Amino acid sequence: MTAFWFEHLQKQIPDLKTHFLGLKVPDSVSQQAQEQLRNRSMLVRRLKIFPVEAIVRGYITGSAWSSYKKTGEVNGKKMPEGLRESQEFPEPIYTPSTKAELGQHDENISTEDAAKIVGEKYAKRIEQLSLQVYSAANEYAKQQGIIIADTKFEFGLDEETDEVVLVDEVLTPDSSRFWSAQTYALGQSQESFDKQYLRDWLTKNGLKGKEGVEMSDEVVKNTSSKYAEAFQILTGKSLEEATR
Repeated sequence: MTAFWFEHLQKQIPDLKTHFLGLKVPDSVSQQAQEQLRNRSMLVRRLKIFPVEAIVRGYITGSAWSSYKKTGEVNGKKMPEGLRESQEFPEPIYTPSTKAELGQHDENISTEDAAKIVGEKYAKRIEQLSLQVYSAANEYAKQQGIIIADTKFEFGLDEETDEVVLVDEVLTPDSSRFWSAQTYALGQSQESFDKQYLRDWLTKNGLKGKEGVEMSDEVVKNTSSKYAEAFQILTGKSLEEATR
């Protein structure tokens, strides 16, 4: 899915740079490793990663909805009064967070704090690209039947050219909330094609935040099928067709 988005986005945003080189496993990799990596890896450029998560929210949901109900704010920014759950913001908003070490939790920060971490020049470029990429992706996804409620991007620095580069995986069910445009309804939680199904299962069973949790075969299958369905809706191909 990431490979699809990189190709699509670079057509929509000509000056966008990504770290993506290809999906083919290099011939230099052992045969055993090739079998393990085929269809589940990308070849990318190694870059210096900015230590911020670039989050864009087009709709008010999740932690943003929780914060708004308590304070009327999202990431310290005052929002319009009277918003309802899952309502679209007048304009997408950029709400960065820290990029925590493994095992730690990211923390929401202001755009001013993000600038202190990465420098004002890079912070502005990251914000600009994040909003640009989200808008282009959501416009396309809506035409296919999926609303991208919010998403997370990561960026790196090409130190040779001093360019900010889009990296990591992008616009997948792991880093985005994908809602069904057909069943979207204001004022409630939405039917989704992302890991919200897994989150809900963990919460319902009192397992959220606990270590050593094992998913049942049914939960694995249902989660996988939602991801595969999102892929097919967005790309027009099944996973099987795309990985032949």
